[in-house]
Amino acid sequence: MHCHIFPQKIAARAVENIGSYYGIPMNGSGTVADLLAQGKEAGIDRFLVHSTATKTEQVHSINDYIAGIQAGNPGCIGFGTLHPGLGDVRAEADRVISLGLHGIKLHPEFQNFRIDEDGMMPVYEALEGRLPVLMHMGDEHSDFSSPKRLCRVLEKFPRLTVIAAHLGGYRMWEESMQYLSGRSLYFDTSSSLSFLGRDRALQMIRSHGTDKVLFGSDYPMWSPAKELDDLLGLGLTQEEQDRILWKNACELLKMGYVVNNRPA
Repeated sequence: MHCHIFPQKIAARAVENIGSYYGIPMNGSGTVADLLAQGKEAGIDRFLVHSTATKTEQVHSINDYIAGIQAGNPGCIGFGTLHPGLGDVRAEADRVISLGLHGIKLHPEFQNFRIDEDGMMPVYEALEGRLPVLMHMGDEHSDFSSPKRLCRVLEKFPRLTVIAAHLGGYRMWEESMQYLSGRSLYFDTSSSLSFLGRDRALQMIRSHGTDKVLFGSDYPMWSPAKELDDLLGLGLTQEEQDRILWKNACELLKMGYVVNNRPA
């Protein structure tokens, strides 16, 4: 439920920039072909794919690109992008729906906005009750994506469906527990489990509720296989694993699924 992909011609540069920002080695080329290959090795066959517009003029082309990837790859589920500087946010949200995309991905640090700033209110108004939003959460360099800021937004937009990435806040997990745990939103597990350790990760997941947690790898930052191994190593029950790995996602995205040749 959390995979960054880029067109072939810019993938290498985009991946290098992400690695430089976070100061970590990357674990993929950032292309859809590499993602699908790594997923196949890990036994993963569906991927939420997205890319973030760092400039307003990138929004339309990125949404067209993700829609094309979704149309050409049955295992890919696309989330589009928006930008607070876009003149008519609602019109582009309408276009995202018409393209058949399933939600929106936002990244406050890369897009240079604070989650709760006034300029973001038209974006949430355009999405509330219409499209879920996957929000990057937490950063060591700023508080643009802090759990406290997201909490304020949730109070203003109670019908906004939010997936708070990185268990609600990369490197801000205590604040996530304080402001977001148990609220009506989803967490994804990406970029979190190996940092938290087994006991703390279990506490966060179960405190929030396993019916509101989604598996994510944050590809190409991390290997999908390694992130999957980390989740399976937590000691969750089979039902908890099923919830996090596919049931919650299918319910959120209103998608059916087949298990052992029977609809699930």
